[in-house]
Amino acid sequence: MGSPRESRVTGRATLVAGLALVSTLGGCGQPDYSRRPVRPPTPVQVTGVITSRQIDVSPSRIGAGPIVLIVSNQDTTSHTVILEGEQTRERVGPINPQDTATIQANVQQGRYTIRAGSERALPRAQMLEPAALLVGRERPTGEDELLRP
Repeated sequence: MGSPRESRVTGRATLVAGLALVSTLGGCGQPDYSRRPVRPPTPVQVTGVITSRQIDVSPSRIGAGPIVLIVSNQDTTSHTVILEGEQTRERVGPINPQDTATIQANVQQGRYTIRAGSERALPRAQMLEPAALLVGRERPTGEDELLRP
C-alpha cells in the first residue's frame, strides 16, 4: 500500500478524470440546430367562383407549396371541381348552388387547370370554361412566421 499522500494524489487524479469524462459526455445529447428541419411555406389561399359559363380563380399565379382552394358555386346547378396538374389530381363535389367547398393540395412548379362541371357533364366536352393556375418556384419557408402551425 502507498502512503496517505499518494492515495490523495491518486484520488484527486481519479476525480479530475471523472469530471472531465462527465463534462465531455454532457454535450453528447445536445440537438444539432444547424440541421433542424425546415418548415414548409405558409399555405396560400386561392379563391374560386363558379358561374354559369366558367370557373375563375384568384390569384392565378402563385409560388409552389401548400394551397387551400376555396370554391364558391354561384350557378343554379351543382358542380364538381377538379384541380389537375402534371402529378396532381384532386376532386371535390358536388358543390350545391350557393355553397362552397375546399381542396387542399401541395402544388409543384407548373401549370394547373381547374375544371368544373355537373356530374352528368364530367366528360370534358360539357364542362364549364376552365381556369388556369400558374405555379412558379417554391415560396420561402414559413420558418419566421409567428403563430403558424
